[in-house]
Formats: sequence, C-alpha cells, structure tokens
Amino acid sequence: MAFKWSSLLTWQNVIHLVDILVVWFLIYELIMMLRGTRAVQLFRGIIVIIIVKLVSWYVGLGTVSWIMDQIINWGVIAMVVIFQPEIRRGLEHIGRGTLLTRNRHENEAEEELIGQLDQALQYMSKRRIGALITIQMETGLEEYIETGIPIDADVSGALLINTFIPNTPLHDGAVIIKNNRLAVAAAYLPLSESNLIPKELGTRHRAAVGISEVTDALTLVISEETGEISITKNNELLRSMTRDDYLKFLRDQLYVKEPENRNSFAEFVEGLFNKGGSKNEK
Repeated sequence: MAFKWSSLLTWQNVIHLVDILVVWFLIYELIMMLRGTRAVQLFRGIIVIIIVKLVSWYVGLGTVSWIMDQIINWGVIAMVVIFQPEIRRGLEHIGRGTLLTRNRHENEAEEELIGQLDQALQYMSKRRIGALITIQMETGLEEYIETGIPIDADVSGALLINTFIPNTPLHDGAVIIKNNRLAVAAAYLPLSESNLIPKELGTRHRAAVGISEVTDALTLVISEETGEISITKNNELLRSMTRDDYLKFLRDQLYVKEPENRNSFAEFVEGLFNKGGSKNEK
C-alpha cells in the first residue's frame, strides 16, 4: 500500500508544526537570556529534583516521592522569588519593543555626551585610573541612583576625571548618567555571579556585567591595572575596546532613528508615555 504524503500536509499538522517551532524558539531564547547567570545553576537543581522524583516514584519510595511533590508544588512561588531579576529582565526586554520606544535626545546632544566621555576615557585609560560609568537607556535605574551621592550636573570630561581620581570621596563606585546628565557618583551596582567572567577581572567588571544582567544600561569600565576599556550591555562584556571601537559602539547605541513607517496607534501610545514622563520629570 503506497504511502500518501498528502495526508501529512493537512492544516492541523501545519498548526502542530508551528506550535512546536514556537515552543522551541521560546526555549532557545530563554536559554540565551539566562546563559552565564546564576539561573543556570538553579535550573540544574530543578532538573535534579525532577530526576529524584521520577526515580522515587518508579522504585516506590513513598516518603521521598511525597517530599519531592511538595517541593515541586511550592517551587512555582520559589522560582518567582529566586528568578525575580531574570523575570524582570525578560519582561523589560519584551517591553522594549518598537511600540514603546523612549523619547530620544537629538543627535547633537548625544554627540556632545560621547565627546565628553571620550575625553575622560582617553585621559584615565592612559594613566590607568579605574572608572565605572553607567548610562541609563530605557530601563530606569532609580534603585541604584538612590545608593549614590547626588551630583545632577552636565556631563563633562573634566568632571568625570575628577570624580575617579584615586583617594577622593567619590572615586569608589559608579557614576550613573541619566538623560544626558551626571545624576550620581559613588553608586553601588549589583555584582554578577557569572562563571563566564575571567578571573583576572575585578569588582568593577563584575558590577558592570551585573547591571547589564538586570537592565539594558550601557556601562563603560576602565581597568585600574591595565588601563583597558571595556563595555557591557545586555549581559555581554566587550573587552580591549580601541577608541574607534567604543566610539562606534556608543554612536550605534545612542543614535536611534525613529522608524519611518509608524502606525497611528504606536504614536498615540508613545505620546501618552512621553507626556507622563515629562510631567514626572518637572
């Protein structure tokens, strides 16, 4: 009896195939998002618990099986608490789509900011002055800004250099730039626990990677030992950046063109968010 390939090409089978592909895509994106974070080790623990549950059920270990059931039942709440930074990062990543884009400054203001950063980076890198500079993008950094010392000044190369001069009150910690202004200095950033960070890198680099794991902030790091300039964003660490490299990267990140074809609904929603933001800032 000949096999009819046409029997496979039914609408229901196509839907099933699309369903499977979407699930695999979501799993892949989840793995990529959690790669290098502490969630990887926690997922390994979950797998171990599931294996113990299956083995105890098969062998007939009633007490062990019951304990595993309780752990699994309450595990959903525990996962929400334990994975809170990763869940928050994922939801913020979804919210940072093209529909709800933040109100960008003009390119002239961004170029002025990049010029002042370049001046400070070149000076401190040549003299091996350690520095940690975080630029707020779309995700708010208020909880980290609150840990720093308020500055609220225009960003200038001289001010950044003076802030990170060793043995001064503000040199330890991070400078956070918000809305093209130097918001605070000596701020504390979350330290990454990733095993992918090279052992020779210190606290500044771990803090830079840490803030990139939970927000979309762009962070510049200068090594005190080597003068090397690094950049972190979206859980990626870019090391040994030359002047041309970091200038291009900064322009790519800070120069964002508005989409040419935007529907009226997107403009309406973004207008509401921009108006709300401008009222809060006043």
